Amino acid sequence: MLSTETIRIIKSTVPVLGTHGTAITKRFYERMFTSHPELLNIFNHANQKQGRQQTALANAVYAAAVHIDNLEAILPAVVQIAHKHRSLGIKPGHYPIVGENLLAAIKEVLGDAATDEIINAWTEAYGVIAEAFIGVEAQMYNEAVLQEGGWEGFREFVVRRKVRESDVITSFYLEPKDGKPLACFVPGQYVTVQAKIPGQTYTHNRQYSLSDAPEKPYYRISVKREDALQGRPAGIFSTYLHEQIGEGDVLSLSAPAGDFTLDRSGNHPVVLISGGVGLTPMMSMLADLAQSGTDRPVTFLHAALHGGVHAMKEQVKQLTEKRENVQAFFCYEMPTEEDRAAGFCYKEGYMDLPWLQSVAPYPDADFYFCGPVPFMKAVYQALQEWGIPEDRVHYEFFGPAGNLNA
Repeated sequence: MLSTETIRIIKSTVPVLGTHGTAITKRFYERMFTSHPELLNIFNHANQKQGRQQTALANAVYAAAVHIDNLEAILPAVVQIAHKHRSLGIKPGHYPIVGENLLAAIKEVLGDAATDEIINAWTEAYGVIAEAFIGVEAQMYNEAVLQEGGWEGFREFVVRRKVRESDVITSFYLEPKDGKPLACFVPGQYVTVQAKIPGQTYTHNRQYSLSDAPEKPYYRISVKREDALQGRPAGIFSTYLHEQIGEGDVLSLSAPAGDFTLDRSGNHPVVLISGGVGLTPMMSMLADLAQSGTDRPVTFLHAALHGGVHAMKEQVKQLTEKRENVQAFFCYEMPTEEDRAAGFCYKEGYMDLPWLQSVAPYPDADFYFCGPVPFMKAVYQALQEWGIPEDRVHYEFFGPAGNLNA
């Protein structure tokens, strides 16, 4: 338990963290990777370069300061981050390293404003927060190992099939090399794929949503090749998978993780909304719902630039065509004449609230969505305008968490 005085001091730093939070976390990562370069074998290098990890950590530290007198308020965020930590292999021994460098970064950035009183308070607070993470993650590690088909750390999987789904997305069907059973998962969860890529100094880890229904003899991930775009370099990991990994090759996976999951026990309608490669967790949810025989109305909505980059449309058609309560509608920003002739494009341009209400007229539904951040912000705003309660709105960021209200 934190003392009343410590809580008071931490809360007094909230305005400062709001102003200098990203500068602090930027300096934190610089310090930590300089003194512990081995941690570059864990962290996503692309998110570091794009500043997404720094911003996400700054937001988390700010939220911890705001709610320091009621840390249960940030428990959902703790659980979400803990899933990622377990999937990546973050262990209790990493927390002192993080704490040392975070406190040093606070002192460096704030200078004289970071008094001994403030540093001591944050040292105490960090210890309590770290204990919370370690406790939640310990339970997750146990569950990952003890579940049927579970395992510890990373396990080797063989690529049994490699299927081109669109101009930019390819699916990999992965089976355990040891031939032992697979751990089950909840639709919406992901796995971490780990690889030592030729020419790269450090091991790379990427988290990919599982894109098929559970209880299959394989895991499927569907990966978008991230090409160079407007000054952004090509994605090292996605290019590696697309160009260098083939059928028969071996990849290392951690057990499924993630808290963006389908509520299978509900009885409300379900609306699944995706943009681009954000369809991967939605495909898992759709396949699970369609195969379960549920009588809940299920609507699958997907937005793509055009048919050439729209993955898995035939699979969606197969999952929906024989079930009256399961429907799918597609929105193409720039459809081709071939798209129009094929009948896959139900709306041209962008998804908007009137169209959403016309094809999924269920204000009592559970809404799940995923895709590029601008797309997610537009969907979130539309659902707010519609008056959908927050507890029926579920979404997943690919990468560090962001803010849809920004």
